[in-house]
Amino acid sequence: MRKMFSFMITSADGYHAGPGQALDWQTIDEEFSQFALTQLREAGTLVFGRVTYELMAAFWPTPAGEESDPDVAKAMNTTPKIVISRTLPQATWAGTRIIRNHAEEELAKLKQQPGKDIVIAGSSTLTAGLLQTGLLDELRIMVNPVILGQGRSLFAGAGKTSLRLLKTRQFTSGNVLLYYQPITR
Repeated sequence: MRKMFSFMITSADGYHAGPGQALDWQTIDEEFSQFALTQLREAGTLVFGRVTYELMAAFWPTPAGEESDPDVAKAMNTTPKIVISRTLPQATWAGTRIIRNHAEEELAKLKQQPGKDIVIAGSSTLTAGLLQTGLLDELRIMVNPVILGQGRSLFAGAGKTSLRLLKTRQFTSGNVLLYYQPITR
């Protein structure tokens, strides 16, 4: 059975995006890029919600994306992708399929197939919606050393979920990666 985990970046005060959906506060350096590439190599499938998919699809397959980090761009562009959306008319990023209905059932089937991990990248709304399903095996939350004061809450709309801390990793930038296992009942 494949493992499914979600990776998200948050501010120290729990915001996934700043005012106006700003992401310019995230600490992205060489150490982070190496971590991202290692994590992408664990992925057999990338899963996105519509908003994150549109952001990623507008960047990684472009010359700017490829120039910013060729190795990460190659991994992002060649790994099979799924976007969970009822409203996205079509997927334009190569290697992407859309799941419009019965997402939980489709993801559960995907977990039963052989292969590398299923990685939900960003997509806080999708992650929050999946927390109570038992499908998520792990949450990886990268806490950036910045306080935004306002923005989009990391787990807006999620019900109460207990977590077990599995491990941590500190980066020289001050980022701290928390690995949690959701405890579903």
